[in-house]
Amino acid sequence: MSATRLPRMASTCRFRPETDAVTTAGWAGGLRRRGLIVGAMTAAAASAIPAVRAQSADPLPSWNEGHAKRAILDFVAQVTKEGSPGFVPMPERVGVFDNDGTLWPENPVPFQLAYALDTLKEMAEAEPELGKDPMVRAALKGDFATLLVGPHHAGLLRIVALTHAGMTTDEFSNRVAKWLATARHPRFGKPYDELTYQPMQEVLRYLRANGFKTFIVSGGGADFMRVWSERVYGIPPEQVVGSAGRTKYALRPDGPVLVKTLDFLFVDDKAGKPVGIHEFIGRRPVAAFGNSDGDKEMLEYTTIGNPHPSLGLIVHHTDAAREYAYDAAPKSSGKLVQALADAPRRGWVVADVKQDWKRIFASDP
Repeated sequence: MSATRLPRMASTCRFRPETDAVTTAGWAGGLRRRGLIVGAMTAAAASAIPAVRAQSADPLPSWNEGHAKRAILDFVAQVTKEGSPGFVPMPERVGVFDNDGTLWPENPVPFQLAYALDTLKEMAEAEPELGKDPMVRAALKGDFATLLVGPHHAGLLRIVALTHAGMTTDEFSNRVAKWLATARHPRFGKPYDELTYQPMQEVLRYLRANGFKTFIVSGGGADFMRVWSERVYGIPPEQVVGSAGRTKYALRPDGPVLVKTLDFLFVDDKAGKPVGIHEFIGRRPVAAFGNSDGDKEMLEYTTIGNPHPSLGLIVHHTDAAREYAYDAAPKSSGKLVQALADAPRRGWVVADVKQDWKRIFASDP
């Protein structure tokens, strides 16, 4: 982005002490007038060039100087410089972001699972018979191993069915919004939607300021994320790609509704991510950000054989003191082994949280 050129301004007040008969009082008055004029000109110029000031400020202040930060800045400079071989037209500047572990934490459990467990607890209190369901009992005890038994994780799907299906989309959105307003993270004691990663928020804003369209492409539920994505990330609901079951239309006495089901469940993870990108975005990204092996195929699709310059970045969680440290053996989701091993030969940037992030959350000093 080129700097704004200011018009040349002619001086409106000129003094010639060699030829003009100017008294000391006259000089003082002239200097005062000149100060007022210069001040007005300075104010006008300042209001005319906000973009110049914004450009001169560090767009990624929560990132430490290093390879990861430089890679992001260099990539954006390359694809936005008109006339350069790497220039990418604005409509093709698509950036895709995983959510859990990339834009906000996924520990001690993914936040959507925390919503499901809290909701399930309320349901079990209101309907004691529900507590006889072995999968409900396992969930309420935190026995996630039981929920994940089998190739299709039948126990987990049972919990999802109870807490995410059989209701209208509006009812579900209202439940999620109510939960976000009251629930608190067990470690940090803050609302879940206040725990987004500040460095990644800066990347989102920086890309959009340079003509990118940013999308969430996550294994999380699309309807869950669409409730708050625009308010929290500046990403509107139509730019959220996530896992989803089929919704059914119904005309009720009070008007038309869409009812959530688990029929034809689409899981937007691993190889499902490029499929979701094609079906719901329709453009190949030039930038992809993830944190786990579940994002490997999205990173591959973005960077291998792309006709445009591309950027793939992996957030590697290495800071147990400020957040969490995990890769090969996570306590929650977010296993990172193969994508990390592939990063050097694929040219993917690995952002080491402990080394590369000055702060984790916006509330950090």
